Amino acid sequence: MSKFENGFTAAGIPFSDHHDGTPSDKRFPDGASYRIEIPSVEGPNPLKAVLQEAEQRQVPIHRISQGSGIMLQTREEIKEMCRIGADNGIEVNLFVGPRASYDTGGFYKAPAGQFIGWQVRGADQLRHAMDDIRHACDLGLRSVLIADVGQIHLTRSFIEQGLLPKNLVIKSSATLSPGNPATVAVLDRMGADTINVAGDLSVAQMGSLRKVTDKPIDIYIEGPDGLGGFIRYYEAAEIARQCAPVYLKLGLRNAADVYPSGMHLDATASLQCSEKVRRAQILREHLSRLAPELVTSERGAEGLGIPEP
Repeated sequence: MSKFENGFTAAGIPFSDHHDGTPSDKRFPDGASYRIEIPSVEGPNPLKAVLQEAEQRQVPIHRISQGSGIMLQTREEIKEMCRIGADNGIEVNLFVGPRASYDTGGFYKAPAGQFIGWQVRGADQLRHAMDDIRHACDLGLRSVLIADVGQIHLTRSFIEQGLLPKNLVIKSSATLSPGNPATVAVLDRMGADTINVAGDLSVAQMGSLRKVTDKPIDIYIEGPDGLGGFIRYYEAAEIARQCAPVYLKLGLRNAADVYPSGMHLDATASLQCSEKVRRAQILREHLSRLAPELVTSERGAEGLGIPEP
């Protein structure tokens, strides 16, 4: 082994992608390999649509996530989402509101500035973003979605200081989309509890990310157009085998962008959420045929950020 390769090994980073395809032996606390997440559930009505469709199709949904931001929901809307999540044993994951793309600055729109994604700009906006989390936690939320590495670190610090609930789940955003094991290791160390990785990686590349963390990895099986629009149902079995524990996310190609959402988009967001559950049924049918040995969780399973209203 060369000194160069030793440098990777000493840092705990794999020297190559996971080409041998060995299944992961890591699991969720209940022994499951995968769970299902429905993203872009932008309020109480879309959440109800998810649950209604899931019951009709007998599809297990473990987590829903939202993208418009906590700050764009009323207190009653947040409380209602928390009540629904608690009643059904589902994690409700809400995005931090303040972000670069909502700010007065325009750098994020420039071709060379798109890397800032939905990061937080300045100390004042960081303070507002932390208040967004505190406000939602006071209403019962126990899972937040963050697109800024510094805020992930600060949120973990707040939890350790007792300023936020100890069981608060920190989910890193798909807009961060780490694509290599070193970056995943950094997000793990910064305090992310569940890490959304780049959804267009090969299975071997994803397997290399699994080697550096025991945390769940979140992976789009169908990506919305804004994140690439890929459709990977036939690869889902190997993704789940090699990257367990994973949250398999069902975005929706050829769909309306509902960020930021509201009453004017409620019907569209709800209908799209229903279709995502249909896509989840398709995913489950592929998995049952191609990887019948893979186990999923029951609702209310250990490790889910279920609200406490």
